[in-house]
Order: sequence, then C-alpha cells, then structure tokens
Amino acid sequence: MMGTRTRVSIEAFERFVQQPEHGDRQFELIGGEIVEVVSNNYSSAVAARLLVEIGMAVKRLDAGFVTGADGGYEIGSERYIPDVAYISRQRQPAPSREPYNPTPPDLAVEVLSPSNDDSDMRLKISNYLAASTTVWVVDPERQQVEVHLPGQPGRRYGLDDTLDGGAVLPGLSIPVRDIFPE
Repeated sequence: MMGTRTRVSIEAFERFVQQPEHGDRQFELIGGEIVEVVSNNYSSAVAARLLVEIGMAVKRLDAGFVTGADGGYEIGSERYIPDVAYISRQRQPAPSREPYNPTPPDLAVEVLSPSNDDSDMRLKISNYLAASTTVWVVDPERQQVEVHLPGQPGRRYGLDDTLDGGAVLPGLSIPVRDIFPE
C-alpha cells in the first residue's frame, strides 16, 4: 500500500472516506494513518480465486458470508479492507450494511501486491489476531501463504502444500498451487 499518510482519529478517517472525491477509492486506517489501498491485476486474480474457493465452501456449509475487496472491517481502532474475508452466521446472522463492519471476520485473506508496506502488514496481522481472526497472507511473488492463527505461531505453505479451513471453515481444502494463475 502506498500513498500519502496522515495520522488521524477514527472520526476524521470516517469523514475523510465519505467525501465525494474519494467515492471510487479505498482506504484503510493503519496505525492511525490513512492508507490508500491499491493492487494489481495478478494480485486481484489470486484474490478472486480464493474468493471463489472460500465462497463455495461457505455456501456448501451454509456457514455465513464472504466479502471481497470492497468489504471493510473495524479491527480494534483500525479500519481494514481484506481482499477476502469470511464471517460466520453464528457471529453475525446477516451482512453488515455499515461501510466498515463492526464485527471482525473469522478469516481475513490479505494478498500482497508490490505496493504493500511490510510494517503495515505486520501491524494488521497482530491486530487481526488480537480480534481472534485467522489471517492468510498470500505472497504471489514467492508463491506461498503464511497462515496465522490466534495464539499460535505462523506457518508458511508452499506450492506443494494444501491450505485448510481448520476450525474456522472445516472441510475447506485448497491446494496452494491452485491459487496462483499461470
């Protein structure tokens, strides 16, 4: 993520993102700073593959709902827009109509793009985990996925490994190789 950074309050952030000139842009509040979310087509294609796989599992299990790169969440005092997120029906019976859902997701998937800042991503992972959210950080350049579970050390998965939904989405199984377009 790149862009001009300004340290602001949550209230100032909410006013900022609601301004008409920002209507077609996306922003996160990371460490009190406004960060514009930007991506690229390859990272977007990876996120789309994960959205389909996770979405099909959620539908099959009738487990809740999935949001894509337009779904924002309140994570503590931060505001994040994961590339893919899943929230169980048990935690939230219907999708939120708020710009940033006040209920953190059960699973957040962040697909890295060249503009991501490593320190921002580490802060986001820490905050997601504090909110009891499982985090998948997908690195298209290295073709690997870091899985972070609350209270456990992170684990890296390579092309020959298979991601699973664990306790969050039992039965979900995605070969890592399948999420990276040729």
